[in-house]
Amino acid sequence: MFRWGILSTAKIGREQVIPAILESDNGVVQGIASRDLRTARALADRFGVPQAFGSYEEMLESEHIEGVYIPLPTSHHIEWTLKTVAAGKHVLCEKPIALQADKIDALIKARDESGLLVCEAFMVAYHPQWHKVTELMADHAIGRLRQVQGAFTYNNTDPDNMCNQINLGGGGLPDIGVYPIVATRITTGREPLRVSASVKRDLEFGTDIWASVRADFGDFEMSFYCSTQMDLRQHMAFHGENGWIEVTAPFNAPTYGTAKVRLHRDSNNEVQEFRFADKNQYRLQVENFVRVARGGDDPVFTLENSKLNQRVIDAIYGAGETEAWAAV
Repeated sequence: MFRWGILSTAKIGREQVIPAILESDNGVVQGIASRDLRTARALADRFGVPQAFGSYEEMLESEHIEGVYIPLPTSHHIEWTLKTVAAGKHVLCEKPIALQADKIDALIKARDESGLLVCEAFMVAYHPQWHKVTELMADHAIGRLRQVQGAFTYNNTDPDNMCNQINLGGGGLPDIGVYPIVATRITTGREPLRVSASVKRDLEFGTDIWASVRADFGDFEMSFYCSTQMDLRQHMAFHGENGWIEVTAPFNAPTYGTAKVRLHRDSNNEVQEFRFADKNQYRLQVENFVRVARGGDDPVFTLENSKLNQRVIDAIYGAGETEAWAAV
């Protein structure tokens, strides 16, 4: 069994990734690290994890840890990913792995020189609902794609939350705006040429709390909005000349509903529905990571892919300042 270390006691680790590793068929949680040993020990005891560490450095020095999951605030991702690779351990780092695309170059260099696996934790890339959408697109099930639309919102005004702290890399676009972009890119195999956007920031937090985005992919357009101060909503739709595909809970099922893909072909009143209610994308992600770290050839979300996705976010911020088109 692959021995994981969890670098911090963050919510996403507690609620999603640690349980996913414990359910997985090829990994165990060997240790949990915190800057406070009591906090690490409490979480380790909660999940029956054998080791607790009172510092991140101490865990990285442990010979019992093979790979590290990093759910730290975004502003710390590059630093601790590089330190983990330097310690000789594989890395799965929460998204976004960086706040600017060019910062990912250092990670690519470290990965290549070490021979270790370093990936951004885009769990949606491993969910079979997105594999189904990719398959339908490749089969031209809706004919020529003309329009993609998306939405991802939640309402969080807690000033202590990382997403509302600009110095920690908070904001709606890096937290949730990345998802409609990555879903469109991986299912179509296409990259946007330019973007336009309207971005609004919270006067107190300084973080972006709402964005409305258009992305020009050449022969189709994508539009989406995201917000950290609106009621819960997730939706993705791919509209072609001969039909359309709807993904009802595209990013966080079951919080936003059951994972379903509907194929509509209204010319003959046909609707097909594909359900994925029993799939845990976090478990699929960690199992896939372990297989590749152990030498398997399963596809992973590469750092090169991460850089392409971050380039879009960078361009959106640039376009949001002028509300004019910006090249990606």
